[in-house]
Amino acid sequence: MSDAIQPFPATPALPPLQMKRLYGKLIWRLMPFLMLAFVINAIDRLNLSFAKLRMAEDIALSDAAYGIGAGIFYLGYILFEVPSNLYMQRVGARATLTRIMILWGLITVATAFVTTPNQLIVARFFLGVAEAGFFPGLILYLTYWFPTALRGRITASFFMAGMVAGMICGPLSGNIMAHLHGWLGLRDWQVLFVLTGLPAVALGVIGHFWLTDLPAQAAWLDDDEKQRVQQALAGESTTASAHHGFRGVLRDPLLYVAGLVCFCIYSAANTVSYWLPTLIRSFGMEDLKMIGLVTSLPFLGGLCAMYLLGRSSDRHMERRWHLALTMLVAAACFCGLDLAQGQLLPFILLMTLGAAAALSAMPLFWTVPPALLSRSGAAGGIAIISSIGNLAGVLSQTAVGAVKSATGSLYLAFDLIALLLVLGALLLLIGIPARRLGTKP
Repeated sequence: MSDAIQPFPATPALPPLQMKRLYGKLIWRLMPFLMLAFVINAIDRLNLSFAKLRMAEDIALSDAAYGIGAGIFYLGYILFEVPSNLYMQRVGARATLTRIMILWGLITVATAFVTTPNQLIVARFFLGVAEAGFFPGLILYLTYWFPTALRGRITASFFMAGMVAGMICGPLSGNIMAHLHGWLGLRDWQVLFVLTGLPAVALGVIGHFWLTDLPAQAAWLDDDEKQRVQQALAGESTTASAHHGFRGVLRDPLLYVAGLVCFCIYSAANTVSYWLPTLIRSFGMEDLKMIGLVTSLPFLGGLCAMYLLGRSSDRHMERRWHLALTMLVAAACFCGLDLAQGQLLPFILLMTLGAAAALSAMPLFWTVPPALLSRSGAAGGIAIISSIGNLAGVLSQTAVGAVKSATGSLYLAFDLIALLLVLGALLLLIGIPARRLGTKP
């Protein structure tokens, strides 16, 4: 394989320039909607970390209970993730994704009216049930349209929307809670849930008319364009083709190795997302708008890192070392937080770099599963890997909450996350050979 790949896959009958125009058409049709959906999805997860700053006193929410509430979301997600992705193959992406958007939006709005920690925990569980299959469904959906040669950049662009959400969520949440307290008789954190949940419902309705399940069904492509897209996908070769269907995928040990690597990455990314506002507040910063602005910095760093790493990974057709080194940088920064205790500027610098690395590891990782899996086994395999990864949301966030309640500090929790990242990087390099990814060693 050459050191660099063509920016766009060519077919024998169509040169790269025409293929570039064709894939540009696909990107502009699909990616803005999918990225907007991911932005709203990320905001509806992150809003709890800001609502906690006010709702804790109103509903007697302890740090331990908050950790359970943050984690139990993933339990609901995991239980229904694989069935949702398998069902998506039967009913199509449009019906599945739009149903998920409408349900999670309604449950987010309903969360505004919880009055006890137990009610919050129940609401978060059902939010996970409603969202189940959204993320692996989107990853699977991208494989229906874009070939491997583009997937690093496409996946990175997709995750960059999540970083935009992180940048938006802090200032947005801070301003909503600072200025809209009392709107319609609601408290500030209640307004936050209502105003961040309703857009998901609206987008779900729009998606029913905008999305197309497969290239062959796209009325906005002519017959020749449909054929070219399908040829580019059909022409891909992968060693994963040796595994036939969902049962064959289940017997592949690399499925579980990838799942454990995903678990380590998600432990870090979730801890940053759910606990960063609380950690910043521990420095004595009480202004919600300022907390929101500081919280957006790691996501800005992640946005830049995702773009650069995605392009570099595609250009060199190398996944493992890009991902492993990114995880190790995050681990080193999280370990260094102990040295920055009580020093706001060094803390912000280390947290920004560490969080940016941890967050940008996610799109790098999600270029790996599609290369390991056959097309027939991709739906179930991606969902299983995502389910193992999402166990981090249940276990790591419950553990972080318990550590915070027991010690009054989050620094030990970040040390444990750093250890997980190191173990995950080693597992990736040792357990997944480069030849299975069709990339350089």
